[in-house]
Amino acid sequence: MIMRRFLIVLLLLAATESAAPQPAADTAEHHEFVIENFRTEAGVTLPKARIAYGTYGKLNAARDNAVLLPSHYMANHHGYDWLVAGPAVAVPPGEQRALDPSKLFLVMTELFGNGHSSSPSNTPEPFHGPRFPVMTIRDNVDAVHRLLTEELKITHVRAVIGFSMGAEQAFQWAVSHPSFADRIVATSGTAKAWPHGIVRLEGQITALTTDPEFKGGDYTSPPRKGIEAYGMMWLGWLYSQEWWRREMWKTNAPQRTLEQEIENRRRTFFATADANDLILQARTWERHDVGTTPGFDGDVERALRSIRVPVLYMPSETDLYFPVGDARFESQFIAKVSLVPIPSLWGHPAGAGGNPADRTFLNDRIGRFLRE
Repeated sequence: MIMRRFLIVLLLLAATESAAPQPAADTAEHHEFVIENFRTEAGVTLPKARIAYGTYGKLNAARDNAVLLPSHYMANHHGYDWLVAGPAVAVPPGEQRALDPSKLFLVMTELFGNGHSSSPSNTPEPFHGPRFPVMTIRDNVDAVHRLLTEELKITHVRAVIGFSMGAEQAFQWAVSHPSFADRIVATSGTAKAWPHGIVRLEGQITALTTDPEFKGGDYTSPPRKGIEAYGMMWLGWLYSQEWWRREMWKTNAPQRTLEQEIENRRRTFFATADANDLILQARTWERHDVGTTPGFDGDVERALRSIRVPVLYMPSETDLYFPVGDARFESQFIAKVSLVPIPSLWGHPAGAGGNPADRTFLNDRIGRFLRE
């Protein structure tokens, strides 16, 4: 189970053999929070909604040293180990990390649909497979808010830090619960899924579902060809064009040709993921918009203006999933924003420390922001 979790998150973050340092051992504490009769934003009630999460460190007596790190696409609670200081994770010599579990209580939650929290693949009928309801980012924030306040008795956190779909959640926290966190950090992710990103996601879903073995989501064996096509389309957007021109996959596989790299990714990208889970989280991603939060009538600019706390907004300069232009547009409506683009050729994974230079840049800026 643990090895499967590591494989999915590492494949997505940088899809290379050594995209980011891995923990020497799984030292996080593992937990599950169950909500009875959880009503989704779409009006569907799940008899039991399960949130898987991991923690590093200890909650202090005042219960005021928590930091929330919500997961990104198909990731687990190890998706932020690149921010965590040792000895909880194996940190390369000389690297400084922004989050110290000897002082902080790190809560790393897992999105609905990742295969561990409630998902199409692990929920019994009548909500199994394609019948699982589409969950929104607000559904995830609502569930985690209940986890924090009811299970952990935490009413305030020092920060919400999110990468990619985690950044979507971070922005939603700032709008839905404006005083819950002291600070917000968003890397490689926006407060709304803008139209071009939705087109991309729909194209990828189409590539998966056209596999005859998909059978409308009621497959009896994994639709491998569809999952391979889905992964290859993701790969085409994952890194920058310059990354490919410079053959930067050779950072981790010096002897590998382009043809070998493509074939390696075809076989491994999302290889262990469930097809319905992949689609569910893509739908969650593409439907996100802080402007549709109750009270804002679809006005994303007004929702962004409602954010009260300081925000460190760190898009990747070469991200094709969440383009830097979208971040620049959104940031003009946030009162206390520091827009700090990540100077990287690594595209989307730059926001998760996909290589040593990006890890150093992120940890330095996030660490300073949290100390201000």
